[in-house]
Amino acid sequence: MKIVIAGAGEVGSHLARLLSRENQDIIIIDDDEDRIEQLDSSCNLLAYVGLPTSISTLRDAIGSSCDLFIAVTPQENTNIIACTLAKNIGAKRTVARIDNFEYMKPENSRLFVEHGIDAMIYPEYLAAMEILKSLGRNWVRNWLELHDGELIVLGIKIRENARIAGQSLRQISSENHYYHVSAIKRNQETIIPRGDDRVRPNDIVYFTTTREHIEGLRQLCGKTKTDIHKVLIMGGSRIAVRLINMAGDKYKFRIIEMDRNRCEQLAERCPEARITHGDARNVELLMEEGITEMDAFVALTDSSETNILTSLTAKEYGVRKTIAEVENIQFISQAENLNIGTIINKKLLASGKIFQMLLDADVESSKFMALADADVAEIEVKAGAKVTRDAVKSLSLPHDMTIAGLIRNGHGMLVSGNTRIQAGDQVLVFCLANTIHKIERLFN
Repeated sequence: MKIVIAGAGEVGSHLARLLSRENQDIIIIDDDEDRIEQLDSSCNLLAYVGLPTSISTLRDAIGSSCDLFIAVTPQENTNIIACTLAKNIGAKRTVARIDNFEYMKPENSRLFVEHGIDAMIYPEYLAAMEILKSLGRNWVRNWLELHDGELIVLGIKIRENARIAGQSLRQISSENHYYHVSAIKRNQETIIPRGDDRVRPNDIVYFTTTREHIEGLRQLCGKTKTDIHKVLIMGGSRIAVRLINMAGDKYKFRIIEMDRNRCEQLAERCPEARITHGDARNVELLMEEGITEMDAFVALTDSSETNILTSLTAKEYGVRKTIAEVENIQFISQAENLNIGTIINKKLLASGKIFQMLLDADVESSKFMALADADVAEIEVKAGAKVTRDAVKSLSLPHDMTIAGLIRNGHGMLVSGNTRIQAGDQVLVFCLANTIHKIERLFN
């Protein structure tokens, strides 16, 4: 697949690195030569220095055609113009990063399609959606639904009170057959576990299950449901505004914002929220704002370090649910090791959304989601594939992958050692980063 990315900033360069791992034909455009040079030399891509809205640059990059054109520069107008031009030059499908929620409304989508923009990505909207889900399902770190909820992947932090803490996977599976331990995040390493591996306190465990067994899994992990009513937000960002508008009257919000002018804007855009001008790193201010009475704390400043530290402070004052925006990808593993609830990263969310679009555009592509250092793939099994020749336990599968579940005839089911995979099954695979193409051969 030929993919052209306009914009070598944080989102574009991250996306280029991920896609280049997939052996796709990647071309990236940016008018800043320094940003182009900063791209990892290990990335298998072709770079053009030029304006993403330059017709000559686009013609050189797209050539006779390209399968997917993605415009993710920081400027919304540039992305829209670039996609419009790219579509007319020969791009089959275009995606634009935007900053205006009004463009996302269904009644406006036709206007953009008519101008050559097939889809739009609004990272702040994706982040707000993720936070809203996390507030509603506050006992999990990650929640991913596949095929309208036929399979569900949950990332759960294991504490010492969990019944499965200290047990081996073989011991756990002999007693419980309604979930599959698909991956374990321990310290800064992701493990694809085997039967002898044990679940330890402070592990983040990724379970695959079906909807009817979620409550049993919650009890098994020693988690309690917490009703959230009061939410304190640090940082009046666009994510905060979108979150409050999406939540409606479900929660009572307070925002602490350092910029006085921004506070005045927030008062107009979020009239139901209480706005305070100040620095949330000030513990005295947190106490004045009732931090000890809050059910959730959401840190959304531009500083990942500040968000991490203030979330830890909120935990010390008894806040049950904390959510921190961590945009520095290298900080994510360290943040997950700390006593912080949910980590939000716009780049990973936007990349995951684009991977879903990539799957729609190319049925041979298996990628739909990326964790920080592991991949989750949904792969359709071809007739005669190696994985159909015997039961799973007899297939001698690689140690860096596990088959977590599958969709058969529209219904989700977990996979055990005795399961026989059939041609046409949609198989959910967890694997370590950079191994997906080696694994795909088993299914083709």
